[in-house]
Amino acid sequence: MSKAFGIINFAGNNIQVNDMQAYRPIGAFSFLGRYRVIDFPISNMSNSGIDVMQVYVRRKPRSLVEHIGTGRHYNINSKRGKLITLFQESNIDNGIYNTDIAAYMENLDCFDEINSEYVVIAPSYMVYTADYSAFLKTHIESGADITLMYHSVDNAKDHFPNCQTLNINKQKGVLSMEPNLGNAKNRNIFMDTYVMKKDLFLDLVQKAHKLSSMYTLADIVNESCEELDVRAYPHRGYFATISDFNSYYEANLELIDLKKATDLFHDNWPIYTRTNDSCPTQYFEGSKVTSSVISNGCLIEGAVENSVIGRGCTIKEGAVVKNCVIGADVVIGKGVHAENLVIDKHARLIRGKRIIASPDKPGYIKRGDRL
Repeated sequence: MSKAFGIINFAGNNIQVNDMQAYRPIGAFSFLGRYRVIDFPISNMSNSGIDVMQVYVRRKPRSLVEHIGTGRHYNINSKRGKLITLFQESNIDNGIYNTDIAAYMENLDCFDEINSEYVVIAPSYMVYTADYSAFLKTHIESGADITLMYHSVDNAKDHFPNCQTLNINKQKGVLSMEPNLGNAKNRNIFMDTYVMKKDLFLDLVQKAHKLSSMYTLADIVNESCEELDVRAYPHRGYFATISDFNSYYEANLELIDLKKATDLFHDNWPIYTRTNDSCPTQYFEGSKVTSSVISNGCLIEGAVENSVIGRGCTIKEGAVVKNCVIGADVVIGKGVHAENLVIDKHARLIRGKRIIASPDKPGYIKRGDRL
């Protein structure tokens, strides 16, 4: 799909995943033990034929940059393709100025060398699969100025916090955007995914920059709904947002369900990621694993139930891990009972024998912490 290039944007100012975001951006969060969240939008673009991409990073970039590398593991065309990581460097301590518009303005010269007529923009904090070639084709055939992707849900009252919703007319025209305030069950959740002409995109960026230093791309598109033809494009299949701590925890655990996982993973639509050579997981005599996702390189001696275990973890004899999302290289010591927790990478739970949080408010064990 050489007609379009791709932009993968960082999470908006209203998206905050407490504790975990102190170490890395949301795009670098471990997901299902094997992946990072950003693997999904990059794989969507690669599978859709987009081979020129820009990934924007706002803060704590090291983990994400290390994972993306040159982008070769995303099956991007090695001759004409390119994946570059771009940064927003100014005003980094003042959150209200750290918008996507500010990041685009700082990197305007990077658009000069891109010859594609269209741009597809996707977020780095949502998990879904979508064929952007079909998205672009529908946009071109409609004659619209901008097309926005959305997902219809019936649980917006207690899910999708900090997300925007679309108000859509019967002809799939977008009337406006508004925050999801949890006051209605059925809403059209905006997936922060756009397609438009490159020239229009750059015009909107510069217009937003002149109007307000706080404006985001969503703000200027929302303001332009009356003067531009803005259409809505429905998404089908699995969809999750990593818009707060609970949504990260829930998205990992719900994909243990094979039926939901098959809505996300398809044989003809691979999700690429950086891989590491390691031994298969070893299950010792007396271990017990039920309804869990276990990554490679682990040593399992204890019991694991309804949990996601990252690479290279050790679950010692007599340990119980239940309803947990565990990062890489974590050790759960002998006789330790861990339940309803997100345990960040390199943590060691050795002496705290019972670490149990409420199912409605999962606990968090810091990266590299020792308990």
